[in-house]
Amino acid sequence: MTEENHPLIAGRYRLVERIGQGGMGRVWRGLDQQLFGREVAIKEILFPPGMNEADREALLRRFTGEARAAVTLSHPGVITVHDVVEHRGAPVIVMELIRGRSLAAEIRDHGRLPVRRVAEIGAAVLDALTEAHAARIVHRDIKPDNVLLARDRVVLTDFGIAHLADATTKLSHSGIVIGTPQYMPPEQLDGKRPTPANDLWALGATLYHAVEGRPPFEAEGLHALAVAVFTRPHRPSVHAGPLAPLLDALLTKDPAERVGAAEAAETLRAVLSAAPSPTGPGREAEPGGAPGPVPAPGTKAAPRPDAPVEPSSAPTTPERAPSSTPSVPTPTVPDPSGGVVGAARHRVPDRPTAPPVVAAPDEQPPTLDATAPSEPDGRTSRGPRGLTRRSAVLGTVLAVLATGSLLTWSLTRDDDPRGGGAGGSGSAASSVTVRIGVDAPLSGGLASMGTGIRNSAELAVRTANETGHVPGVTFELTALDDGADPSKGAVNATRFVSDDKLVGVVGPLNSGVARTLVPVLSRAGVVNVSPGNTDPALTLGPDWATGTRARPYSTYFRTVGTDADQGPFAARYLHGAGKTKIYVVDDASPHGTAVASGLTAAWKRLGGTVVGTERVDPAERDFAGLALRVRSSEAEAVYFGGYYDTAAPLSQQLKQAGVTVPLMGGDGIFDQAYLTGNPRADGDLATQIGAPAEESAAGRDFLARYEKAGYAQPPGWYGPYAYDATWALIEAVKDLAKSNGGTLPGDTRAKLPRAVEHLAFDGVTGPVAFDGGDAVDRRLTVYQVDDGSWQARTTGSSAP
Repeated sequence: MTEENHPLIAGRYRLVERIGQGGMGRVWRGLDQQLFGREVAIKEILFPPGMNEADREALLRRFTGEARAAVTLSHPGVITVHDVVEHRGAPVIVMELIRGRSLAAEIRDHGRLPVRRVAEIGAAVLDALTEAHAARIVHRDIKPDNVLLARDRVVLTDFGIAHLADATTKLSHSGIVIGTPQYMPPEQLDGKRPTPANDLWALGATLYHAVEGRPPFEAEGLHALAVAVFTRPHRPSVHAGPLAPLLDALLTKDPAERVGAAEAAETLRAVLSAAPSPTGPGREAEPGGAPGPVPAPGTKAAPRPDAPVEPSSAPTTPERAPSSTPSVPTPTVPDPSGGVVGAARHRVPDRPTAPPVVAAPDEQPPTLDATAPSEPDGRTSRGPRGLTRRSAVLGTVLAVLATGSLLTWSLTRDDDPRGGGAGGSGSAASSVTVRIGVDAPLSGGLASMGTGIRNSAELAVRTANETGHVPGVTFELTALDDGADPSKGAVNATRFVSDDKLVGVVGPLNSGVARTLVPVLSRAGVVNVSPGNTDPALTLGPDWATGTRARPYSTYFRTVGTDADQGPFAARYLHGAGKTKIYVVDDASPHGTAVASGLTAAWKRLGGTVVGTERVDPAERDFAGLALRVRSSEAEAVYFGGYYDTAAPLSQQLKQAGVTVPLMGGDGIFDQAYLTGNPRADGDLATQIGAPAEESAAGRDFLARYEKAGYAQPPGWYGPYAYDATWALIEAVKDLAKSNGGTLPGDTRAKLPRAVEHLAFDGVTGPVAFDGGDAVDRRLTVYQVDDGSWQARTTGSSAP
């Protein structure tokens, strides 16, 4: 409609000027002729193109009913709806005219906002949502465009497309998705019945965008974006600081595990009470005294017009990381001490991979507390939840807000009822209890690996206690479940840090979890030795691939090699097998680009020829064109940097196209699922970090002791490395006691990282020593698919 053709709507509303346009509607500034020319905002709803008449009528009825229900809301944080009318078969909403600008415009013009300002906005929107949810109204389209920043209030708008929680009318047959995919939770994308939990996810995505300057999920195309939301963890935050744990809790994929409104409000209050309202360089005072947004680097703060605005329904244009660079785009995480780990363009399941586990409605969701005693078969009993989500999120927030020394750690002698510190005094015969933490996936798809890690660490502790390896010291083990979920890393780290008997942590298995767990442990000075993380950025810094290497966490170590080792090792193996021409493909993930770029560089140094390179979307499953290009290139091998779920169909389609050369990858494809999803995998190759325990006498002895201990779950590939990681902490405690006259110093926790740094001992996996956090002895194994199973072919050092 236009001002000229439709001067009056419903006989009373005159259009003045168009002030907004989006995918779902147009917004006009208008005048209410029956109320003395009061200014109003008039929103005309646009039906999706191609909708048939029946669906148009059904959508109109539902829309009008829901919008009229929104009229009943009365809250300063909810835009006031004056009227809902129909004009020429389309709904029109008449609402108050807000003079201000949308949060989307604020981010677009000024860049990311300060943490305090985002917390203020979040608290205001959450208060408005609480009012709406009490009225059984679910908004369903919370995003920066629909949050208005006025002079003295934050206003949530566009309740016109909200959904009544008890509505029975559905349009699922039409395929219509109401909402903006970048801010929609998995269950909403899946077409499930809307609940308040939908809005909490969208609020988390909106606040993430505001504080980080970009949405938590980005992908090229709606399908790839949906895949990312369903299967990938969100991009770890860099600038959120104390808000990061809350964002993780709001962006939890399982709505049953998502943080509730009351807990989220309490967390926001904690952030606001702890953070002052500063102004200074880079901050512009908001009307009303709130700090303004921080301009993006290299930009000039735009003027702040006091113009009427009602935001459109168009999503904010996302930033896109370049896809042509060969550098490794590692996900970014906050480091409270100042370090960060780079940014990822594509998120893929962390190695080892598994889809997220969502509890069925009648199942008890996985508990955050995995310290329950182990049952005889090696499983963790699932009792009452030992840590509420509120205390977990608030605990993490307080950990991030704390400065300097988060907690003063002291050892407790078992014969001292007062719990005094050991301090270097007292008898060496007094038993001092020290605790070692284990972080591993004890539930979900990787529980078998995580249980093997926990059992192996427990075996090391039992061995030390039974042999009296450290006189006067009794070791205990505390295991926490991370479910292979990066959002739980910081929560578990906070719990470890708060344990005044804990000296160090073994784990985690996944690099994704490490990116959230390691910074919190590092800030508190807690040593961490992992048996499974292979992301080079954890020890070499975010720019390692470009030659700039700087260790970001002085307390972090690992007993395995890294992705930087796998590519060169694979190159030497293929070259030694007589291959001279290779085609290189990667999936743009941090793991995929790391192993592919490492192979390419080493291959060229060996004199080999790269006859083609290609980058594929990990969500893609049609590689017919790529297979033809590989066949015409006369490549003698294909190297794939990525994961088994993409590699399996690629390998199968290569064979179908007549490409008979082997496909080789890193440990991302070394998985049984690669074989079950690819019946033509024979001859394909993969590198795996480490060496089989059966190949050495020490490894065979470990396996025998593990079996004798009666664990039902095998140790798995990472069990021996977890044993050595635990033994490294035990040896470091022993060295500290020895250098302190037979007793542990009161600052054992603070001194332990340096003690681990200087260790050298023979472990069950071979010599154990560290160089800048990485293992000195970094061996790898090449496996080949033979008659449908992985068979070890050769083991060697990562060094040429």
